Amino acid sequence: MTTVLQRIHELGFTLPTPPSPVATYVPTIFCGNILLTSGQIPMIEGQLQYKGPVPSVQPIEAAIKAAEICGLNALAVAGDALDGDLERISRVVQLRVFVASDLGFTDQSLVANGVSDMMVAVFGNAGKHVRVALGSIGLPLGATVEVEATFEIIE
Repeated sequence: MTTVLQRIHELGFTLPTPPSPVATYVPTIFCGNILLTSGQIPMIEGQLQYKGPVPSVQPIEAAIKAAEICGLNALAVAGDALDGDLERISRVVQLRVFVASDLGFTDQSLVANGVSDMMVAVFGNAGKHVRVALGSIGLPLGATVEVEATFEIIE
């Protein structure tokens, strides 16, 4: 049986080191068998990978990649909270995707598909989730995308 981590690697992704909070909050919190992540921006090894709004600074294709990185960071902080055992994630419940958007940009859902498609590829049917895709005039540190994830956990 293929593990979650193996599927991530098979898809050509690498699970990053869980990013540290950049303000006064915790990366994850449990509420019963639900694990919520704080918003994750496209950071790799402490470096912001995508900055600026779509489409004037970042094209849609780059924003989709940014959303994937945000999703990987959400999995990394979830894994950290689960002592490395991503197999305890039984379902992706919800994704909230925030896209730094220029006035008039209306394709936030296309950007959000980057993280949504990745979660379904990693978890199969259990990766199908409810979602919100929102435009924003600005995100933390000038990030292009921010993603919050909610996971159901096997106790």
